Amino acid sequence: MAVLTSTVTDVCEPCPSNGVCHEGKLDCLRGYRKLGKSCVEDGDIDETAKKLAKLIEIRLCEAYAQYLCEGVGTAWVGEEELWNRLDEFKLVERFGLADAKFMHAKERAVETIDKLLETRPTNIGIKELKCPELLVERYKPITCRIRQWIAKHALVLVPICALLLGCTLILFRIRQRHYLSARAEHLYNKVCDILEENALVSRSVKGEGEPWVVASWLRDDLLLPRERRDPSLWKKVEELVQEDSRLDQYPKMVKGELKVVWEWQVEGSLSALAKRKKGEESKQKLNESTSTSSIQQRLASKDSEALKC
Repeated sequence: MAVLTSTVTDVCEPCPSNGVCHEGKLDCLRGYRKLGKSCVEDGDIDETAKKLAKLIEIRLCEAYAQYLCEGVGTAWVGEEELWNRLDEFKLVERFGLADAKFMHAKERAVETIDKLLETRPTNIGIKELKCPELLVERYKPITCRIRQWIAKHALVLVPICALLLGCTLILFRIRQRHYLSARAEHLYNKVCDILEENALVSRSVKGEGEPWVVASWLRDDLLLPRERRDPSLWKKVEELVQEDSRLDQYPKMVKGELKVVWEWQVEGSLSALAKRKKGEESKQKLNESTSTSSIQQRLASKDSEALKC
């Protein structure tokens, strides 16, 4: 009897994990299939369970994201209601599994969902599911994220935006003033050149020409069309003209209309005198350099004659 027991023990093999052995036959548990003398996980069931869990995650998180962004829908969804919605897509035919395998895949998906999502029981014992706050952020549209971020940081953003806007306006005004000032000075110099030249021409033709120029004519001639819309630019030019003692302005009837005219009052041209003086100085320097070079040449010739002697 002892020999028989020892023989049976030597022949029997241990039952593999995830399997049930009875009278020498191996049956694998649900979700596992026989592979040789062991039970391995059924890949089709595992893959289907993952797809079901992902599908439920997408449904719940998209619904919760819509609720947070637009206020439409609900945050919590009953588990039975959720599966009823999914059954409308005929998941059994879609995944191509037998009913028994699909039910097992569904059970695995429920286990995964319970670990991933938030759950709570209702007063009547129905389990409800909700997408976690951290996970729902992935399903929010980018526009919704921006709106919520702005709303969350509004107390900080409002003063910062106001400060930036104020600084921008100040810089724009400073730049505008600088441009108007530089442009007005440029136009003022042109006005002086025109009036000075006009005065010289009128005197050179024995008084036949007019020494004055209508101010509005100068304005329309010098200003660009877009600059005429802003009266502040020409007003600055008029202020510079009023401050210049060389220029005189007075009303005058021109072709039956009363006009303001400007006239160059200095006898002769100051700029011409300056140019003449500058020319004389350069001529004097040239003469000095010429005389210096001639003296050096004379000294050099005397030295050469002394060497010859």
